Amino acid sequence: MEEKISKQLVDLLKGKGLKIASAESLTGGMISEIITGIPGASEVIECGVCSYSNRIKHELLGVSRETLDKYTEYSEQTAIEMAEGIKRISKADIGISTTGIAGPGGGSDEKPVGLVYIGVAAKESMAYKFNFSENGKNDRNRIRELASVNAIRIAKDIAELL
Repeated sequence: MEEKISKQLVDLLKGKGLKIASAESLTGGMISEIITGIPGASEVIECGVCSYSNRIKHELLGVSRETLDKYTEYSEQTAIEMAEGIKRISKADIGISTTGIAGPGGGSDEKPVGLVYIGVAAKESMAYKFNFSENGKNDRNRIRELASVNAIRIAKDIAELL
């Protein structure tokens, strides 16, 4: 499934002459890994940044200190600013980002394990909110995989509109 959607994304981007870049916190490079596993990906992927620390989110991607302090790194606002930042520095047509809590610990009632925000910046910027905890099971790798595949699916949907 992930290979099929990734190939569709790469083929679509190639066909439209578009470029993509990723800023990954929660997924730690999985999006880039999945996309670059497809032959021809070098024609469409500009870069991938593993922006796990707030320092990198701020200093490299331009996520504001105010956003990090007020909303935290696990927020819609941070996901959007990460996507906008990677789009800006890479000059790609689409910037995609992930942030959230993969667990198994670290969650709270307000922000539980499995909470994921996927940000996208293209003509407009937006974020999508998910909870990938499965029946209270907090499988870190499964949460990261679901976030990656859904980010690729979102990028494909956005690319179709460009």
